[in-house]
Amino acid sequence: MIYLLMLIIFILGYAFIAFEHNIKIDKAASALITGSLCWAIFALGLFEIDINSNNFENFLKYFQSKEINYTSDFINQNISYVKKKFILYELSHHLSEIGQILFFLLGAMTIVEVVDCHQGFSVITDRIKTNNKVKLMWILCILSFIFSATLDNLTTAIVMSALLTKIIEDKEDLWLFAGMVIISANAGGAWSPIGDVTTIMLWIGGQVTAINIITSLIIPSFICMIVPLLYLTFKLKGNIKRPKQINEIGHSINPTSKFEKKIIFSLGVLGLLFVPIFKTITGLPPFVGILFSLGVMWLTTEILHRNKNHEEKSNLIVIGVLKKIDTATIFFFLGILLAVASLQSMGHLNDMAIILENSFNGNIYAINIIIGLLSAIVDNVPLVAGAMGMYEIGTGVFAVDGIFWEFLAYCAGTGGSVLIIGSAAGVAAMGILKIDFFWYVKKISLLALIGYFAGALTYILMQ
Repeated sequence: MIYLLMLIIFILGYAFIAFEHNIKIDKAASALITGSLCWAIFALGLFEIDINSNNFENFLKYFQSKEINYTSDFINQNISYVKKKFILYELSHHLSEIGQILFFLLGAMTIVEVVDCHQGFSVITDRIKTNNKVKLMWILCILSFIFSATLDNLTTAIVMSALLTKIIEDKEDLWLFAGMVIISANAGGAWSPIGDVTTIMLWIGGQVTAINIITSLIIPSFICMIVPLLYLTFKLKGNIKRPKQINEIGHSINPTSKFEKKIIFSLGVLGLLFVPIFKTITGLPPFVGILFSLGVMWLTTEILHRNKNHEEKSNLIVIGVLKKIDTATIFFFLGILLAVASLQSMGHLNDMAIILENSFNGNIYAINIIIGLLSAIVDNVPLVAGAMGMYEIGTGVFAVDGIFWEFLAYCAGTGGSVLIIGSAAGVAAMGILKIDFFWYVKKISLLALIGYFAGALTYILMQ
C-alpha cells in the first residue's frame, strides 16, 4: 500500500511539474510538496520496509558499528525502532549528497550572475558583426557549445536568447536560431563536468571523473550538434534582419568600464574552470572549489567598486547580486531530488532497474537511449538521479568512468533537446523568446532527434 502510494504521489507531483504553465503553479512548489510527502509516507510505512534490501543491510552494518551494544537479537526484538533509525539514516545520507549539488549550483549561478550584471558577456557577443544566416548560425552554435561547457547549458540559453533578440528581428528566424542554440547548449553541457546539472550530479556522485567525461564525450556531443547544423547549412539562405533598436534584456545599463567588464568576465570563466582542477588536486568535493571561486569573485567586486556610491555598488557586488539569484530553481532541485531519494530508499528504483534489465536483456546502450528519450518528456535531473539510485558503482560497465555512466551523461544531457520542455535550456529559451511548443516540434524536434542518434551511434562505435 505505502509502496504504491509513494509512486502515485511522485507521478502526480511530476504531472504538476510538467504542466506548470498550464496550471500556473510554479514547479518548485510542486517539487517541494512531492519530496516532503514521499518521505512522510515512507516514514509512516515502517511495516513495508524490506529488511532484506541492500539499503537496509548496509544500514545495519553501519548501525552495529556505531551501536556496538546492539546485537542481532536486540535488532530483531526492536525492529520498529531500527527501521525508524534506518529512515533517518537514509534521509541524512541523501541530504548530504543533495546538499553538495545545491551548494555547487548556488555558487555557480552567483558567479554567472555577477558576470552578467557587469555585462561581461558583451566582451564576446559585441564582436559578432555578420548578417549572413549560415555564418551567424555557425558562430552562435559554436559559442553555445563552448559557453555551455564552461558555464552551463541553462546560463548559456539565457545569455544567447538575450543576444538573439539584439541581432535578429524576424520571429521565424529568431525561433530557428534559438532551437539550434538549445541543441548546441545541451550538447556542450553533456561533455563537461560543469556543463549540465546531470553531469554535475554524476561527477559529484563519483560515477565519472572530469578528464574522462571530457575525452569520452566531446566527440559524440560535437556530432550531436554538427549533424543538424550541417543540414541547415545547405537549407538556410540570405541574411538576417537586425532590429532597429537594441534594448538591454534583463539588466539596466551599469556604470562599469571596459576594464571592469573584462576582468570580471575573465575571473568568472577562470573561476568555473578552476573547479575541476581544484577537485583533482585536493580530492575535495566540487562545491568546495566553487565556493572558493565565489569567494575570490566576492573579494574582487568589493575592492573593484569600493569607491562607488551605494546605488551603483549595490547592483554590482555579490551581496546585491544574491538577491537576483533564481532560488526557485534551487528549491525545485531540492524537492525533486528528495522525492527521487525516497523512491530509492523504498526500493522503487531497484525494481525499475530489474524491469529495464529484463526488458532489454541488460543492454546498457538501449537502456540509456530510452532514458535519454524520456528526458525529452520529463526533466533529466530525476531520471539521472533515478539511474544513480538504480545502479551502484561497481565493476565493468558500472565502474567509475564505466561505459554506462558515460553514455548516461550523453543521453540524459542531449535527449532533452527533442522537446523544448525537455531541458532547462529549452524551458529558459521558451520563456524568454515565447517559442511555441508545437512550432518547436514541427521545426526542431526532428533535427534534435537526428543529432541525438548520430552522437549516440558515434559513442557506440568509439567503444
